[in-house]
Amino acid sequence: MMKHEYNTDKSHLILKEYGRNVQKLVEYIASLTDKEDRTRYSHILISLMKQLNPSVREHNDNAQRIWDHLYLMSGFKLDISGPYPVPETSIFDKKPKRMKYNVGEITYKHYGRNVEILIRRAVQLVDKDEKQQAIIFIFKLMKTFYTTWNKETVDDEIIAKHLNELSKGELTIDPRSLRNEYSERSNRETRDRDKDRDYDRNRGDRDRNRNSNNNNNRKRNQNNKDRRRK
Repeated sequence: MMKHEYNTDKSHLILKEYGRNVQKLVEYIASLTDKEDRTRYSHILISLMKQLNPSVREHNDNAQRIWDHLYLMSGFKLDISGPYPVPETSIFDKKPKRMKYNVGEITYKHYGRNVEILIRRAVQLVDKDEKQQAIIFIFKLMKTFYTTWNKETVDDEIIAKHLNELSKGELTIDPRSLRNEYSERSNRETRDRDKDRDYDRNRGDRDRNRNSNNNNNRKRNQNNKDRRRK
């Protein structure tokens, strides 16, 4: 009768990304009596571990990291002549450093902290044209975020007021000027499209007239040839 193996009956899997078969190979290598054999098989196993973990590359600290994984799976008992020393067990018990988060409340959460950072940088700009372009960009970005938060109505006056408030009165924009600019741009694009359409239509008419004239000339030449034969 076949005997089934269950994970609960097996030894603890130390590094799941390599799988249980690699861990068994590490245990086998550690059990070898000859140090040269252990070293040779360890290098072969390292090559296999690199294939199983493509994120590891042969440069910087990644090469040492995969050797550390080998020692870790052996319980730091693997005695070989490796390229790196056996790591100290204490480094695996260290807790990661606490990350520093930005403190302070966000005035309008639907705009986010990055918009406030952009506004502070725009305030510091000296060139007037560059500053005006930054104001327009931030205004459009705030409008996009505002639309995501409030899909029913989008009031440009409110967004302009928020921009002025977040910049502490340093950045101002008139939404009506933007609307006029959009209208002029739209009219200009419409005129350009109409001009291109008229040009294409006139060119098509010229091509048709040219083809018609060519056909008439061919017919006239053919008639003249027929009369000469007669």
